[in-house]
Amino acid sequence: MMGEMKKFQVALVVVLACVSMWGCSEDKVRWHEGFVGSKVVGFLNDSLVIVGSHQQRTESHEGLFEPYWDTIESGHERLCVYNYRVQESGPRWCSVLDELNETNAFRGQMTDSIIWGGDMLNSIRLWKVGETQHEIKLRKKIEGCSKEFGIVSVKQWLDGTFFARGDNSLNVGSDSCQYAVLDTMEGILTYKRLNNDLEWIKTCDDIRAWGDDVYCLVLANDPLDLFLKKNDKVLDSLLQGMPYGWTEYTKVGFVGNILNLGNNVCEIVNDNFRCVGISIRNALEYKYKDGTSVIY
Repeated sequence: MMGEMKKFQVALVVVLACVSMWGCSEDKVRWHEGFVGSKVVGFLNDSLVIVGSHQQRTESHEGLFEPYWDTIESGHERLCVYNYRVQESGPRWCSVLDELNETNAFRGQMTDSIIWGGDMLNSIRLWKVGETQHEIKLRKKIEGCSKEFGIVSVKQWLDGTFFARGDNSLNVGSDSCQYAVLDTMEGILTYKRLNNDLEWIKTCDDIRAWGDDVYCLVLANDPLDLFLKKNDKVLDSLLQGMPYGWTEYTKVGFVGNILNLGNNVCEIVNDNFRCVGISIRNALEYKYKDGTSVIY
């Protein structure tokens, strides 16, 4: 009995000392200095790439005798611009959010200089290179369809609006909504079904507009050819996936004015493919055909 009382008295002394001297009851947040999770989220032009990353934080709590670690979370999302053609000492520009938790900031490139993010349920977050992120509240409308979908892609569209779609939304049947048109000026997201003029885009792996024209990338599986279409007319093709090494599972898409074709950096020049001989090894390493690399 005396032994247990002695232990209690020692513990009480430790707790009182901890509270009076060190404030052990206060939570501590420790941010790791470096940034992790780097990924390419867009291209500014034919020499600058946009990379997103974030920091990790550790929350600790003082225990009776020693600290214990509670959780590890992510926040402080960062957007940086690097030159992927010429080796430089570091990024041209970086900006870090004050947000302690991730805002899902890097969901895709929306215009030449704007990255979009957020949950797209009631708002969209826009992050323009050279500025910081801001949020636009959205009102929803449904025209000629009955079931909306989760949005995974937002690309430039006609008349200054943006084309939004889900993973498989273009091919859903019945009266389900197939795509949506985002008007950022009015803050309105309108869900729709494809009309007869747009039925052809069902086969597209990615879609966007330039001016009054609708462009489409189609990766055909048999044979494994990649087609560039404009207004349902084939403009150019890269045949058999050679020498780019894509498969039927390769993701292809418009990333600003650049094409990311299975991590091969390409452009559209005079309505034709032009691949510039650079492949993305990871977000901060760009390899040339001659074996040289630009690494940050």
